[in-house]
Amino acid sequence: MEKVTGIKSVDFKITALGHGVVNWNGPTNLAQENGTTVDNHTLPKLRGYSNLSGKVKDSGYKYRKEPTDIDFKKTPLYISQNCIRHHLFKPQAYDLHFAKKTNLEKVLASITGLIRGYVVPTSQNKRTSPLLIEDFVDQLGNGNFEQFGQAGERDSSSFYSKTTFGDTKYISYGSISIEQLQFISLDKKFDREAMELKEGQGEPLALEIQNFIQSLNNNLNPIVTFHPNYVRKGTIFEEGEHGILLNNDAIQVLVEYTLTLISELSIRQAKSYMYVDNILVDYNDSSKMMRIKRDEGSISQKPSSEYASYFSSK
Repeated sequence: MEKVTGIKSVDFKITALGHGVVNWNGPTNLAQENGTTVDNHTLPKLRGYSNLSGKVKDSGYKYRKEPTDIDFKKTPLYISQNCIRHHLFKPQAYDLHFAKKTNLEKVLASITGLIRGYVVPTSQNKRTSPLLIEDFVDQLGNGNFEQFGQAGERDSSSFYSKTTFGDTKYISYGSISIEQLQFISLDKKFDREAMELKEGQGEPLALEIQNFIQSLNNNLNPIVTFHPNYVRKGTIFEEGEHGILLNNDAIQVLVEYTLTLISELSIRQAKSYMYVDNILVDYNDSSKMMRIKRDEGSISQKPSSEYASYFSSK
């Protein structure tokens, strides 16, 4: 069996800085000092946090925690990967509302089609995103309890509180899968058809995608090729799919563009902000997924070989 060699993924470590909470979790049911529960405290997203104290009444009622009962080292603040992806692809965040099976060539020849991924519910066309990003987890733990009051008559309903944050420093990891990036399936056979293909549409679609990738970087020579039978290397029956394959330069253009998008990411939201300060990249040609997490000394910050090729035309 032919072994796949080359760069299998481009992994990275992100360091981001900011101030305050950009990704709230919303009102949370907590306990007051007198033991009654209230819903007027707003919490940010905290990894591993539960609002239950662990104490249970004979009746089965589970006591809630008080708003100040938080250890920000054990349950750190985080920004969800869904929030990160929304802001990363913000210019095209709402474009998929207008995607139909009749206009998917425009989607495929875009960052949404090539990197973000999509699903069109009406036709079940889809493209799995090659980009994995973990939650951004805060390292400083500068949390505060803040009490607020609304103007007007002072009663219990006019007071509310929040868990807020001062300066923040986030660490996150991510990866770009070369296998998922280099091949676009246009076949229903394995339930991953990115677009319904009409007769004679394959080559023009490949050219449209190639022109888009070329527009991102004129210094490289991306080539995008349509073929009616691309087979995954190592398969037994060599059953292939209609599809489009990206060459090494096309992959390099998209990898560089994605890393630039991430390195320039900033979020200003909910009176707070976050921006990416540094990104450390590993062109990973080993079988150890995300080795950058365990041993930064073993990483390769520049490509030492070509990208792995997982598909061939038969």
